Amino acid sequence: MGAVTPPRPPAAKSPKQDRSRATRQRLLEAAVACLAEHGWAGSTVSVVAERAGVSRGAAQHHFPTREDLFTGAVEYVAEERSAALRALPVQGRTAVVAALVDLYTGPLFRAALQLWVAASNEDQLRPRVTELEARVGRETHRIAVELLGADEESPGVRETVQGLLDMARGLGLANVLTDDRARRERVVAQWARLLDETLG
Repeated sequence: MGAVTPPRPPAAKSPKQDRSRATRQRLLEAAVACLAEHGWAGSTVSVVAERAGVSRGAAQHHFPTREDLFTGAVEYVAEERSAALRALPVQGRTAVVAALVDLYTGPLFRAALQLWVAASNEDQLRPRVTELEARVGRETHRIAVELLGADEESPGVRETVQGLLDMARGLGLANVLTDDRARRERVVAQWARLLDETLG
């Protein structure tokens, strides 16, 4: 009977893997920033690669097409925001409503908005953005229900939470052209009061 070879310990991540992961993350973050600042027309793979400090070839190694890069970027940042939302301590409904509204007033929303506009005119992009938006929307709704302590079995609660998210998106649109912070704060406070009445 031959000697039994002990199992190998799991291999540590190589510096090359770490560099590759860091490069990918820089590309994703640069892509969101470019979309938010320059729109779809001004956001090319070359522009993103330059902003990320990598070659165009390195960018295309990670993301073979422009659509891969930008849908991946919005998905990545959406996941980061979802994780941040899930980590929020429950501090009352006003804080939760404000945090949810903040999702729609930052660079991620601006980038997503540019993707939506581009997808409305580009057939190859539309199905990817539609699927991504549906997935992000479901996850955001699920997190909102948890943070608000909402019971969706009660009549009207699901629609109330969805109305909050739709309202937050509208506030995000209003904020694209002008700083709408003062009005937004009043709306957030009113929605928190309405939620307290509806959700108990």
